[in-house]
Amino acid sequence: MEAHSSGPQQSRKRRRDASNGEAEDGETAGKAPRCTMGLRSPAPFADELRPATAPYLRVTMEEAHRGTPLDRPVRVYADGIFDLFHSGHARALMQAKRLFPNTHLIVGVCSDDLTHKFKGFTVMNEDERYDAVSHCRYVDEVVRNAPWTLTPEFLAKHRIDFVAHDDIPYSSAGSDDVYKHIKDAGMFAPTQRTEGISTSDIITRIVRDYDVYARRNLQRGYTAKELNVSFINEKKYHLQERVDKVKQKVRDVEERSKEFVQKVEEKSIDLIQKWEEKSREFIGNFLQMFGPEGALTHMLKEGKGRMLQAISPRQSPSSSPTREERSPSPTFRLPFFGKTPPSSISPHYSDTHNINGDTVHISTVHPTCQKSDVSDHFCS
Repeated sequence: MEAHSSGPQQSRKRRRDASNGEAEDGETAGKAPRCTMGLRSPAPFADELRPATAPYLRVTMEEAHRGTPLDRPVRVYADGIFDLFHSGHARALMQAKRLFPNTHLIVGVCSDDLTHKFKGFTVMNEDERYDAVSHCRYVDEVVRNAPWTLTPEFLAKHRIDFVAHDDIPYSSAGSDDVYKHIKDAGMFAPTQRTEGISTSDIITRIVRDYDVYARRNLQRGYTAKELNVSFINEKKYHLQERVDKVKQKVRDVEERSKEFVQKVEEKSIDLIQKWEEKSREFIGNFLQMFGPEGALTHMLKEGKGRMLQAISPRQSPSSSPTREERSPSPTFRLPFFGKTPPSSISPHYSDTHNINGDTVHISTVHPTCQKSDVSDHFCS
């Protein structure tokens, strides 16, 4: 039962542990095999079931842990308000269902009258809360209009063996702990609440962000009258909605602008890098061609050397023999000088004679040659 507590709400929260189906820190949860549960309909209501005829004999805690026959499951009772049914409720009922090997879970849901009297106004009415609990997979039976304090007559009527609830003292209805007599009777089975989720937490979120949720529902077609919103606030919410849309558009434009600038920067960097690579390559090729040690310089030097070699006269070797030292050229003596030429006649032959005190050098061509050239040289 979710009764009003005098202490702060946070003190009632417990951490998730292995007892409510969560793996502890450092443990790796194994994967469960695929299976299809046989549940096809919600849990029935207790007042719609046939009354039991067998005598009610309660089982002890040892017998319950040891295991009972299939036709005699351990009947565990858990009660509460279950407003805005959430995962924290489902986990508490799962713990109650797993207390014993063979458990029949009965869940009591308090009516609107009791809840509004002892705890406060609810978001969901009693019929909505009954229906929500009946569709929880761990529930076998639902008791509508459950009592705020459990009496022996109620326990006997529903043949309850144990009562499951968190073990923090629950002060309400003029009692320091509404479950004290259950604990004294040895029928109490403690469970733990799930930290971070509760009905009060959910309502706190809605109240804290009231304007956000009011604007949300106005956008979805609810009227200001249905939301109990004044005319001025309605216009204010619509104005805020338009302002938020403009802000969102501005943020979208800024994001797109950032993406565009980023792309331009990336492309600019890429182009600069490519330009640097090409410029280095061009400079290297230019220096190889026109530099001090480039190919063009070597070509010019080589051409200049060839030109100088072509236009400069060739010099005789310093070790060449003098005119007097050279071997005499073959001579040919004319017939009128009384001498016969040698058997081997050169195409060019010459001879010297002393005529009237002058030396005459005669050069002529053999008659068999196609060309003759006679030169007279007079030397003193």
